[in-house]
Amino acid sequence: MLDGKTIAITRSKDDASEFIALAEQNKVTPIPLPTIELVSKGEKIVDEYLQSVEQNNPDYTVFLSSKAVKLLFDTAKNIGKFEKLQLTVANTTVMSVGPKTTETLKSYGIKVNHEPENHSSVGVGEEFSQISAVGKKVIIPRSGASNSFLKELLNKIGIDVVEIHLYDVCAFRDTAQWNGFRELFSQNKIDGVIFTSASSVRGFFEIMLKDYAKSDLVESLSKISLVSIGPFTSEELKKFDVPYTVSKIHTVTGAFDAMKNTLTVV
Repeated sequence: MLDGKTIAITRSKDDASEFIALAEQNKVTPIPLPTIELVSKGEKIVDEYLQSVEQNNPDYTVFLSSKAVKLLFDTAKNIGKFEKLQLTVANTTVMSVGPKTTETLKSYGIKVNHEPENHSSVGVGEEFSQISAVGKKVIIPRSGASNSFLKELLNKIGIDVVEIHLYDVCAFRDTAQWNGFRELFSQNKIDGVIFTSASSVRGFFEIMLKDYAKSDLVESLSKISLVSIGPFTSEELKKFDVPYTVSKIHTVTGAFDAMKNTLTVV
């Protein structure tokens, strides 16, 4: 039973609605922790995408997050290029990583042609392998902080990849929103933390290490349940020497189920 447990997730309240609903269903107290901020590269990102499509004539556009979708399309709206962007994206075959990203694309009038079962970069590679995409061209609008894994993976499959960097990531600056978590954490009243991305791991530790020595923070975190949403998040957690469980299904629901399993083991 999870009754009375307190669990944090490394997302802002606006991005944590699914987690909050799951927590309430299970009588858990949810704490959304905004760990990162997106710093847009500005209005130029729309023209960079449009120009890249014109120059490279990609067969596919791959969206890895709802944040990337929102930023690209909202920026296009602000500069009067929404319809042009919408048509340009729609003229490619669209792949979305995860249901939230798919729903966001649909809200902008974009049909999603492929959504890998495995909601990760590995899943993207698996999907392209299954649809025999050797020799095809792919454009990926994404974070400037992302690693090269997906591009290298698709290159190995025989796919040309162009990445458009829409934004950078930094640790969340208004940490007053963390005061409640800090107080409960210091009183050993946090039962678990779900980490939702590699960048959110970095942001979490950057924020918490302002108040704790690393050894003290690691010791405290070792006493609670930590869940990683997927492999890249796990790679980042390894750097901080804390024990954690990896979600088998790389979604918020999957991570919540993993947390439930760790907290209900007697």
